[in-house]
Amino acid sequence: MPTWVWMLLAIVLVVVSVVLLVVAYNGLVRLRNLVQESWRQVDVELQRRHDLIPNLIETVKGYAAHERGVLVAVIDARNRAVATRQSPGSGPAAQGQAESFLQAALGKLFALAEAYPDLKANQNFLALQSQLAETEDRIAAGRGTYNANVRAMNTRVETFPVNVVAGMFRFTREQYFEVQDQQIRAVPSVDFSGVGGYQLPSGPPPLP
Repeated sequence: MPTWVWMLLAIVLVVVSVVLLVVAYNGLVRLRNLVQESWRQVDVELQRRHDLIPNLIETVKGYAAHERGVLVAVIDARNRAVATRQSPGSGPAAQGQAESFLQAALGKLFALAEAYPDLKANQNFLALQSQLAETEDRIAAGRGTYNANVRAMNTRVETFPVNVVAGMFRFTREQYFEVQDQQIRAVPSVDFSGVGGYQLPSGPPPLP
C-alpha cells in the first residue's frame, strides 16, 4: 500500500480520535453542569425549610412550652442541617444524613401537635405546616431530578471509553442525595437534666 495511503489513514484516525474525545468531554461537562444546577435547586428548598422552622418552634412554644425534649430536638437537628449545608467540605451525602435527622424530629413535633387542639387550630401553625409540606414536596421532586442526573453522570464516568476521558480530565463520581424515612432513622436522645431554659441558638453549632 502506498505511503500516502498510510499517512491518510493515520490522519483520519487522529481526527476521529480528537472528535470522539471532544464529544466525550463535552458530554461530561454537560452532565456535571446538570448535576450542579439540580443540586442548587434542592439547596434553595432546603434553605427555605430551615428558615421556616424557627417560626414553627416559636408558635409551638406558645402552646406546649413544657415539651422541651421535642422542641430542642428539632432545634438541634435544624441547626446541624444548616451547619452541614454551609460547610464547604460537606456534600449531598452528608446533607442527606442531616436532613434525615431533621425530618424525623419534625415528624415527632407534628405528632405532638395532635395532643393540643388549640395549637392544631392556630392559623399561623396551619400556615407554617402547609408551607413546610409544600417545601417537602419540592425537595422530593428536586431530589429525584438530582439523583437521576447523578446516576447518568456516574454511568458515563464508569463506562468505557468515556471513563478514559473522565480520568484524563479528573471527572469523578457524584454523590447521591438520600433521605431516610423518619420511621427508619431515630432522633438521638438528648439529656436536658439541669437545663433551666432553652432558646434557638443565634448560629449553627459546630459539627461533631
